[in-house]
Amino acid sequence: MEVRSPDSRPVIACYCATFLKPEMLHIYRQITALQRCAPVVIAQKREHTERFPFEPIHIVPKPATHFLRRFWFRQLRDMPWQISDAELRVLLRVLSRIDARVLHIYFGQIAVHLLPLIRAWKNPSIVSFHGADVTVDMNKPAYREATRQMLDTVKLVLVRSESLRRAVVDLGCDETKIAVQRTGIPLEEFPFRERSFPQDGEWRLVQAGRLIEKKGLPVTLSAFAVFLDRYPNATLTIAGEGALLDELHKLACELKIEKRVLFTGFISQEQLRDIYYRSHIFLHPSQIGRDGNQEGVPNSMLEAMASGLPVFATEPDWSRRKSGRRSKFDARSNGQRSASICNRARRNSRSNRKRRERRPGAGT
Repeated sequence: MEVRSPDSRPVIACYCATFLKPEMLHIYRQITALQRCAPVVIAQKREHTERFPFEPIHIVPKPATHFLRRFWFRQLRDMPWQISDAELRVLLRVLSRIDARVLHIYFGQIAVHLLPLIRAWKNPSIVSFHGADVTVDMNKPAYREATRQMLDTVKLVLVRSESLRRAVVDLGCDETKIAVQRTGIPLEEFPFRERSFPQDGEWRLVQAGRLIEKKGLPVTLSAFAVFLDRYPNATLTIAGEGALLDELHKLACELKIEKRVLFTGFISQEQLRDIYYRSHIFLHPSQIGRDGNQEGVPNSMLEAMASGLPVFATEPDWSRRKSGRRSKFDARSNGQRSASICNRARRNSRSNRKRRERRPGAGT
């Protein structure tokens, strides 16, 4: 028996292996914002249901033999694993039961795992890339070839930025298949507010995101240490959790800035928004990790910009690669430059205010 959308909108099946991890808020926003079609989620497992409420969702768990199959492909054959015939049959039944017109697979490496499904299913499939899935393991010929085959098979490839579009083209994708799908931010949740310059140099800086290598957090701490030379009353808030927490704590102590740095751990969107409104500058010196992991477009940076918070960030690493510039970070010069910009901005603000006060009729 076919289960159709109650309002007769065409059904789009959204495959996300884990629905959803805390850092996948942007995917939740995309799926729940769909209006012209009815989204139905297919996942291997579900997490954080209170934070990401959604129905309908179909759970197709990993089979008992998944670990052995993954070990066989990755460790013994050095190639990406793909779903078994049994998993393929289950997924085809789900797609038929919900009468899906399109299958949207989130993350490129997941689409490679599902390549047998993409080939067997009669309707179009879409894959969306979000950053790390463009580069990780692409130095291995078997992984790169499997990705190329997947890109040849899908009907549409979505990317979050021009830099990711160029990266996908470098993987062998037909340019006519690629569309840039910008990450939307619900502006009503981040109303714009102007920031005033702090008194007595009490600058409040913030960086938000997972504590992983590509976020450039050691650069942030090192640059902030230099910034403190000029503005000793400044503070830095690092919002998020991740594997680098202990290392970052240790670095803050080595730089003797631990009393001026606050690590909040994981916080809610409401708490993060409050930090944005209390801050003066948002930092994000992203870089390519040693495993090839790179940024797409950081959601936290977009939210900060929407709230009116000035952003100091690096260019996407693929932009630097294509232009021939090297991806190097000089924390001292960055910290000095940041302090100089703040100083100049404050002087300009003071000068503008004096000019306004001298205008005829000012204050009337």
